Amino acid sequence: MQAIRSAKDEDAVAIAELLRLRRIEYEAYQPTFWREAKDSTEKHLPHLREMLARPDVIALVAQRDDGTLAGALIASLVPAPPVYAPGGPTCAIDDYWVQDPREWGTTGKALLSQAMRRAKEQFGAAQAVVVCAQRDLPKRALLEAASYSVASEWWTKPL
Repeated sequence: MQAIRSAKDEDAVAIAELLRLRRIEYEAYQPTFWREAKDSTEKHLPHLREMLARPDVIALVAQRDDGTLAGALIASLVPAPPVYAPGGPTCAIDDYWVQDPREWGTTGKALLSQAMRRAKEQFGAAQAVVVCAQRDLPKRALLEAASYSVASEWWTKPL
């Protein structure tokens, strides 16, 4: 069993570890674009702590009964580019990961549902944008099941 709750500063190290696992997996998909930097976790921690303290950020964790984290989601509310008019702010989700890929349909779904509810109710968000690697099939399946659609893809080539 697990509970979805707001992330706190003391969760930053555990969240950073979850996101390190994502970087490792994504690097296998595309080793140039997703290449993990040296000391990436140490570099990421100050940014995570700053995000967790911001009032315009939705930061959630899924905590197991034993206190460990099963997943995390950090969303920021951003205005759409001026050439687009979705009808309100965009809920941008980049840092979003579950520890066990088999839990995207449960833990991942619960994190995303709670974040969307907060984004709409607290910030009037009109849309959500979720980063997902093309080969991250379990996460893609969750997003498709939740009625998300692909809006863009990034194509890369080492130079």
